[in-house]
Amino acid sequence: MAGSTRRSTGPAPRGGSRASATRQPADGGRRRIIDYPRRGYRGLHRWLPSWRFVVGSILGGVFLLAGVGVAAYALTDVPAPDDFAEEQASTVYFADGSEIGSYEGPNRTLVDYESLPPYVGEAVVSAEDRTFFENSGISITGMARAFLNNVQGGATQGASTLTQQYVERYYVGQTTTSYVGKAKEALLAIKIAQSETKEQILGRYLNTIYFGRNAYGIEAAAQVYFGRSAAELDVSQAAMLAGLIPSPNNWDPAVSPEKSEQRWNYVLDGMVRDGYVTSADRAALVFPEVIPYERSDRLEGPDGYLLEYVQNELAATGSITPDVLSTAGLRITTTIQPNVQQNAVDSANRLQDGTLSDGEMPSDRLKVGVVSVDPATGGIVAMYGGRDFLTDQINRASRDAVQGGSTFKPFTLIAALENGIPLTKTYPGYSPQEFGTWKVNNFGGTDYGTIDLVKATEQSVNTVYAQLNLEVGPEKTADVATRAGVTRPLNSEPSNVLGTDIVSPLDMASAYATIAAQGVYHKPFMVAQATYLDGDVAYSGQTQPLQQFDADVMADVTYAMTQVVEEGSGETYIKPIGREIAGKTGTSNENKSAWFVGFTPQISTAVALSQVGEDGKAQDTITPWGRSPSGRTVTEVTGGSWPAALWADYMVNALQQPEYATPVPFPERANVNRAVPTQAPTTEAPVETSPPEPEEPATIAVPSGLEGQLSGDVQAAITNAGLVATVVEEDSQQPAGTVLGISPGAGTQVLPGSTVTIRVSRGPQEPEPEPSPSAPEAGAGLGGGSQGGGGAGNAGAGTGGG
Repeated sequence: MAGSTRRSTGPAPRGGSRASATRQPADGGRRRIIDYPRRGYRGLHRWLPSWRFVVGSILGGVFLLAGVGVAAYALTDVPAPDDFAEEQASTVYFADGSEIGSYEGPNRTLVDYESLPPYVGEAVVSAEDRTFFENSGISITGMARAFLNNVQGGATQGASTLTQQYVERYYVGQTTTSYVGKAKEALLAIKIAQSETKEQILGRYLNTIYFGRNAYGIEAAAQVYFGRSAAELDVSQAAMLAGLIPSPNNWDPAVSPEKSEQRWNYVLDGMVRDGYVTSADRAALVFPEVIPYERSDRLEGPDGYLLEYVQNELAATGSITPDVLSTAGLRITTTIQPNVQQNAVDSANRLQDGTLSDGEMPSDRLKVGVVSVDPATGGIVAMYGGRDFLTDQINRASRDAVQGGSTFKPFTLIAALENGIPLTKTYPGYSPQEFGTWKVNNFGGTDYGTIDLVKATEQSVNTVYAQLNLEVGPEKTADVATRAGVTRPLNSEPSNVLGTDIVSPLDMASAYATIAAQGVYHKPFMVAQATYLDGDVAYSGQTQPLQQFDADVMADVTYAMTQVVEEGSGETYIKPIGREIAGKTGTSNENKSAWFVGFTPQISTAVALSQVGEDGKAQDTITPWGRSPSGRTVTEVTGGSWPAALWADYMVNALQQPEYATPVPFPERANVNRAVPTQAPTTEAPVETSPPEPEEPATIAVPSGLEGQLSGDVQAAITNAGLVATVVEEDSQQPAGTVLGISPGAGTQVLPGSTVTIRVSRGPQEPEPEPSPSAPEAGAGLGGGSQGGGGAGNAGAGTGGG
């Protein structure tokens, strides 16, 4: 009996009536709809679903998906393949809603597929979909590969067969780049592959595909690239056009001949492999020559650069391509302020037509880039890329890149402040100085004695900033520049502080905007919003803020940069504007580029001048022209000369616009990394009260034994004692850099933070040599003079004007 009882309470066998009896529900015979956790099982088996449940679930899911697919297939109508009557070009607007311009409508001429040589279609098949004549309209493996790439974070792929591309372009507006849209596109492709012949699909594809140069379809492409009809194309020309399809604007032979020829070879190799061309015929082919592209006058003038920039910004999304702009009728609102834009254009014209230089004109090879960025948003409020986009397609504000010169010095100053170095730290500023094999000169060979970092910034002293960069590490200068907004790769050589890297005006305006925004970076953008005809938003350019730097560090670097305007190389032109402005001049080695970049809390603006060589390509030294306000002939173009003059002429008008007319003050100097008195001195007589008896304040004794020591050692001793060192130089028979005395004297009790003046010898005074009658007058560089600073020195001297 005992054994029988034990068997009846143990786990029931998996078969037989006894198992069924064991699994009967205990609550009145009612069964649960889903037996989970499973009754009659213990441990892990109680929580594992049965094989029947698993198989049933899988089959149910398959049938459900199949049902959804069948329903979607049945409900997806193939739109009528009409004549593109609803296609419209997109229009671009200023921030206030007034029109900038529109993109050219599609250039398309329809042709019958039967009128084309067979190798025209075969070239496209070899280029875009080598299984076209066999596949069902979609590629399952291609779609799976693209999906896997997309979910892994790679660049978005469409996995499109030629039929899917045809659907996407022919039924414009019917699909999207979303997964749902791509699924609908695939269903349409399957339906069309079943309802139309391969020749019909290929013929319509050839009439719709975009080939660049605003050419839609093979007939228009044949005309704009070769000046002949599509029926007259030879094999080589057909292969070149087929190779353009994935990226026609970038792979145009006039833009990228190497890439275009690479694609041409790819297509021809495919045609040989697929049996469309023999190896012997292929070997005899040569890359075809294309005719020059005559651009539409819609891009004429300075506004053409705005339209091109908008096109490129939208193309970077991957979905709003140039052909979409020509057909989708988008309404594109930009961040460009029309009045500010006109101010920039007018000032650039006044520089180039000689108005700013009393009628004397610069070289016709001079290039001018001007751009302004809103520090609060990153929106580009004005951009001058050149006089006429039709004659020069390089946007000198965004695409052109020249050496930045001393505009890089604030990046080194930020790195120093971030690494514990205060503005009050002093360095010897004599010139030249050698650091190993690196010899650095100040502009004009000027000696500055021992100066702090504010003075070194104000006067753009190369030798001081070379020391500072070596102290903090040039890699930190590069890192700061990148964090601030410079997008190009930067070197980490010691000379990078002198601006040896090439940068665009847009990068510099954006980087200085980060300083103006107290360390908050916004990626610059021009498109505020793009909407479809039905009002749906296609794109919004507003970027998220990123706090890159401490606000106190920004306050200190801003203070130092205001001194450039108040007392330094920006004083001649920028200070008379009458607004609080921070900025920096810059001149590259051999005066091949010259800059002024400046900002208020409301707007950051970069001006860059450069000059192309007589071949139209290489950079050349900027040819000097005109006279300074003092009447001196300009002998070299520095950052403090014509760039500052252009910046001032532009901004004095822009700052009167309603958006900027009310001045906003800069934050107060924060004095990071140094102890300062907690209360500023006052000239008012104190009100007598009856306070408690004050305690005697703690004092510090001025260090002794400093006379005769080197200046740097004495400064360190005074700073370590909790005092502030200031240096005064004077002529003496003692060697240069020797401390002659201090005041207050050694042993004097002073309050913490008090200033101790150090008298330092500059060495015996040498008699001045007789001036050479052929030597140029010192300071003849307009606005540069002895206030210059460093340019992009190479391994030799940094010689540019500040």
